[in-house]
Amino acid sequence: MEDLTVLYEDNQVVVVIKPQNVPCVADASGDEDMLSRVKAYIKEKYNKPGEVFIGLVHRLDRPTGGIMVFARNSKSAKRLSEQFKTHEVEKIYYAVTNGVVKIKRQTLINYVKKDEKENIVKIVPMSEQGAKKAELVYNVLEDDGKYSLLEVKILTGRSHQIRLQLANIGFSLFGDVKYGKAKGRTGNLGLWAGKLSFTHPTTKEKMTFIAYPDETKEPWNKFNMQKHLLFF
Repeated sequence: MEDLTVLYEDNQVVVVIKPQNVPCVADASGDEDMLSRVKAYIKEKYNKPGEVFIGLVHRLDRPTGGIMVFARNSKSAKRLSEQFKTHEVEKIYYAVTNGVVKIKRQTLINYVKKDEKENIVKIVPMSEQGAKKAELVYNVLEDDGKYSLLEVKILTGRSHQIRLQLANIGFSLFGDVKYGKAKGRTGNLGLWAGKLSFTHPTTKEKMTFIAYPDETKEPWNKFNMQKHLLFF
């Protein structure tokens, strides 16, 4: 894995960039994961003996890159997890869709449920047992006649939410094998967690972090990303 990019750290939290196509936690692939990488970083930097505690308080899909926060102790982990659970954390993403999105700004509300057997999330009736509300707001920034660049603010934080909800209105994400028409491994998925705001677990200070995808790589190189560095 490439060197860990740390945006901020103190004795309560560590804020880092997760590269695309890297798992958050260890999985069957055996590939190095972010949780292990952050643990190794803290262990080495502070010369800590034994097992290092790092709390995983939220996740990004493996193909999604961007900002993640980890907790450095159990108390902070509990407080941060509660913020994610109650949707107090602000999360904004960049997304690249296949096709030109005509409606420039829209709120999408669906009810979703995970199919554990297929490892996929599906849109289901609100009345179905286990259905969870998924809500997001998107804003079209630019299109090149074939693809669209969107800012997406998620208001609920469901698994695969952006990928599923945009595909549901006919605009699957660039490179999405699971919810789109992409075949096999296509490189980078058109999804990046660009902004994360949360309340510090002990100081109660509002903390905001912004990071941009590598505009030299596909699909971000299809757009003039420098024009779109301010979030709504």
